[in-house]
Parts: sequence; C-alpha cells; structure tokens
Amino acid sequence: MTDEPISPRIDVRELTLAYGAVKVLDTLTLPVERGKITVLAGPNGCGKSTLLRAIRRLHAANGGQILLDEMDISRLKSRDLARRIGLLAQSPSAPEDMTVEELVRLGRYPYQSMLQPWSRDDARAVEAALAGTGVVHLRGRNLGSLSGGQLQRAWIAMVLAQETDVICFDEPINHLDMAHQIECLEFVRALNVEHGRTVVLVLHDLNLAARYADKLVFVKAGAVVASGSPSELMTETLIEAVFGVQSMVITDPVHQRPLCIPIRNAAQAAE
Repeated sequence: MTDEPISPRIDVRELTLAYGAVKVLDTLTLPVERGKITVLAGPNGCGKSTLLRAIRRLHAANGGQILLDEMDISRLKSRDLARRIGLLAQSPSAPEDMTVEELVRLGRYPYQSMLQPWSRDDARAVEAALAGTGVVHLRGRNLGSLSGGQLQRAWIAMVLAQETDVICFDEPINHLDMAHQIECLEFVRALNVEHGRTVVLVLHDLNLAARYADKLVFVKAGAVVASGSPSELMTETLIEAVFGVQSMVITDPVHQRPLCIPIRNAAQAAE
C-alpha cells in the first residue's frame, strides 16, 4: 500500500503579479511544505518580498492562485486569513512612544470586534508571546528606547500573539549584529521544531539560509529557478547563475551544511 502524498501547506500556482506595467512575479510556482522552514533567496528586486505579501494577500495577483490547505486564499475572509497566516514585513514601523505590550496586543486584531472585546484568550496569547520572545521585562518600555535586537523581538512577539500556524518573515535579521542574527534565527527554528509552525523566510545571507533551511528556493526575475535541500542548491554553478558571483562551496565543519565563499563578480571576471 502506497501512502498518499501530503499536500503542501501553501501551494503557489503560476502566480503573476505586476505593479502597473512592471511584472514582478512571472507565473511563479512554489509548493510550501507543512511543518518545514522554507527559505527564499535571490538577488535584490527578484520578487521575494512581493511573494510573501501575496501569500498574505496584501497584493492582488494578476493571474494564478495561492492555496492554503487546498483552499484558494481569495475565498477566505480577511480575518480568517489573518488567523492562519502571519507576516513580519521587512523593516516594520510603529510610533516610538508605543510600548512593547501595546505593540504585541496589535497581534490580536484578527480576533477583535465590537461584539467580541478583549478576552482571556487574548491576554493569554499576549503573555505567551512576551514570554516566548524574552521581552516580558520590556513590556512597559517605549519602542524608541529599544536596541535593534530588542525591537526585533518585540515585533516577532506581535506576530506570535496572532497565533497563526504559518508565519512569513521578510528578512527578520536586517540591521541586526551577528549575535542577534543568530539569536533571531535560532528562535525562528524553535518555532518550527518545538511548536510545529510552518515558516517561510526571506534571507539575503546565503550561508545563513543554507544553515537554517529545510528547503531552499532560489528566485530570480520573478520566477523560481531551483528549489531543494541546501546541499542540492548550494553549487558553484547555480550560485553564479542566480547571483552572478563566482564562488567556492565547501562544507561547514561545524554544522555540516554548505558554505559559500564568494570570490568575484562573474561579470567582472568575464571582462
């Protein structure tokens, strides 16, 4: 007896999306496996952030469809979708005089209405998010008084308070130092491993992408060039084709993952 294949948690099918006359995503197809960390990598402007926003239905597609658990997201009410997919955008902003707790409480907006005021479940979710990200002691602090790492944890807590099974992170380690980059990505991995969250992550650092991805996806010019395990995708040929960089790929002796050593811009080498 053959086991039936498990359907992807998110299934992006021939998605096309344009800003005016500029096509950003071009019949892009990508299945996102449930319970895994999928990392999107590619050159600037290739459509990675737009894809995340389309998955969260913040951009209307010109063609194709996105399925969540085999249901077209266009059929879901906005609040229902917000209860199932969370998104932490790149470089989010909020008033500097807002407190950490006030920010985290915003994660409960999909559950609020005039007929359903703040509940025990809302309070529990906020407390769990504050504790889970280690910012309980910062709950009364203004956002403007936080360090970069503290602020990023506060934003992650806001997304956690939303209590979605799928979380999309758009370059969550942007502007963080090395220590806080690792801290942030370890936390994301814990969300996946310990809590079973399906994670879609955009990263510019190819080596960190290879270290934390279950599935790595190379995107270029609005389309998926290749997808697979880091060991399958981290080849010198593919890296040059996607990023235009000549490199040497070795095995990280600590984590046993591929490690890319950039050598030179491929275009300059050809001159």
